[in-house]
Amino acid sequence: MTKSPDSTASADASLRSSSKAAPVKAEKPWLFRTYSGHSSAKASNELYRTNLGRGQTGLSVAFDLPTQTGYDSDHVLARGEVGKVGVPVSHLGDMRMLFDGIPLGQMNTSMTINAPAAWLLALYIAVAEEQGAKRAELNGTVQNDIIKEYLSRGTYIFPPAASMRLITDVIAFTYRELPKWNPTNVCSYHLQEAGATPVQELAYALATAIAVLDAVKESGQVPEADFAQAMSRISFFVNAGIRFVTEICKMRAFVDLWEEIGRERYGVTDPRALLFRYGVQVNSLGLTEPQPENNVYRILLEMLAVVLSKKARARAVQLPAWNEALGLPRPWDQQWSLRLQQIVAYETDLLEYEDLFDGNPAINAKVEELKAAARAELKRIEDMGGAIQAVESGYLKQALVESNTSRVRGIETGAITVVGVNKFTESAPSPLVSGDTDAIMTVDAAAEAEQIERLKAWRAQRDAAAVEAALKDLEAAAREGRNIMEPSIQAAKAGVTTGEWAGCLRGVFGEYRAPTGVSASSNALADDGMDELRAEVAAIAKRLGRPIKLLVGKPGLDGHSNGAEQIAVKARDSGMEVVYEGIRLTPEQIVSAALEEGVHLVGLSILSGSHVELATDVLARMRAEGIGDVPVVVGGIIPPEDERKLKAAGIAGVFTPKDFNLTQIMHEIARLVDRTYSRAA
Repeated sequence: MTKSPDSTASADASLRSSSKAAPVKAEKPWLFRTYSGHSSAKASNELYRTNLGRGQTGLSVAFDLPTQTGYDSDHVLARGEVGKVGVPVSHLGDMRMLFDGIPLGQMNTSMTINAPAAWLLALYIAVAEEQGAKRAELNGTVQNDIIKEYLSRGTYIFPPAASMRLITDVIAFTYRELPKWNPTNVCSYHLQEAGATPVQELAYALATAIAVLDAVKESGQVPEADFAQAMSRISFFVNAGIRFVTEICKMRAFVDLWEEIGRERYGVTDPRALLFRYGVQVNSLGLTEPQPENNVYRILLEMLAVVLSKKARARAVQLPAWNEALGLPRPWDQQWSLRLQQIVAYETDLLEYEDLFDGNPAINAKVEELKAAARAELKRIEDMGGAIQAVESGYLKQALVESNTSRVRGIETGAITVVGVNKFTESAPSPLVSGDTDAIMTVDAAAEAEQIERLKAWRAQRDAAAVEAALKDLEAAAREGRNIMEPSIQAAKAGVTTGEWAGCLRGVFGEYRAPTGVSASSNALADDGMDELRAEVAAIAKRLGRPIKLLVGKPGLDGHSNGAEQIAVKARDSGMEVVYEGIRLTPEQIVSAALEEGVHLVGLSILSGSHVELATDVLARMRAEGIGDVPVVVGGIIPPEDERKLKAAGIAGVFTPKDFNLTQIMHEIARLVDRTYSRAA
């Protein structure tokens, strides 16, 4: 159909009018970060300077597990873990090297550190002051959210009350001394990784923030007149999953509920103090080992959930790399994720418009639904006495394990589609994965020994009397209820190590083991293959003369227990007996439990990259104790080359993220037990 001249003119006028109405000045983009650190402070410093040169605008520091759990690099539990999932920082010299050539007075630095947050912040302040920066200039964040560590990530040290005391000390110190610093970063990211629904993520994160603010009020360290200022520095770190419309609504619900809590519970009226300020890393749980190239699309969609809505736009974004389900990403992989942020921020017109979703009835309805459900869950937690009591009772952990069980079951049965995993699995070979190890970065095995040598040299050259005096003052402050920060800064300057700082406070506060949340049954559906599995397990048990007994072990410092918990739940539901004592065990403790419990099989869950060292250590100890015939299987993010090494050493089975079907894994474990003990008979 041919348009008339009048209709064409009308259309042109409409377009001109629309063009004139569009905003012309773009909003400033969020902070671009990549979460990084590995091997050593020197190697990580080189990576940071490279990333900053490529347009990254803030740092996000990943610490290794010994640092996160308050151990020096030469501690027995640190074996195999040094430099694997982050950078080792054992003392002021390491921190000095980590930020060499990076002016901290001009940098925005996020540090993912929790139980020893006060210590790492003390080291950071000490280095900044050496550089000539004033405390008031420092800009950044310590995560410092211990409640989610009890629930999902496992890098806690102290009991809940002592942990809240340390968080309060950091908040009270920073609002006076470091007014631009975020002293706690309430972290719902790991709650979603542990299986939290959007409602649980909202409720549990906000319950944590309430517990923190209540503790600040009760401490008396922040005058009532300054409370709004302290509240204004509470930030959040959230997750964004693949259901990005729901995730947009979740973020808008966070904004509304946080303001509501500030006004109604704490009487805060300053609009700036009521802003929901958050950074984000999008979902790593959903990244797949099969067809890993698909992860690029997942990461993009998940990022859109936290940048599309101006009302609820993230202040900082860090994206995983496409290959994180395979292993440690290379610098190029991190650059690719950084470029994705830059394209959305600078090439699109997203930042030129007001909120795209205001007034949308579908969005509004979903936001209200989420808010109502989150309020109900917050009330349930409040009735228990708050977040700390809900942690100690095991309620929050059990709820997350149940939610994760439901998610895993949905993938197994096909109710939840994961492209390339349980649907559309046919694939041409990926050119991005050009070999067994080319697609990921590996940490040099010599890095751990070199770090330990540097640590020994540091201890040898420092003033022992100054160290002893600093530790005595730190202990006194902890016992007397004085704020821990200034004594920690002085300890940092005196040369105290991470293990010494944490060891001093362990002596005052003690240590803690959180509930595992593993229930007796997963309430499996009748049509998910469980009847067949139970029958097979029962038949093998009859031949053995007793039920199959499985030990699920978490050696080393890896606290990501989701996989271990799901294996334990599934094994129990299939009719096996399960020994599971939670996280952070030495190989010696695992072997001792296997010996005492008389287990038929040991399953090790290791996601920190230390699988070769720790699994072979367990094998050697089992052989020395005379139970070398008990089969050992390992689960984790294990590259093919490492899988070959493990099997050559005697590991009977290796399971990686591609092995998503837990029912099938249980079949394989049961048959392995049957073969092993039928041969012995």
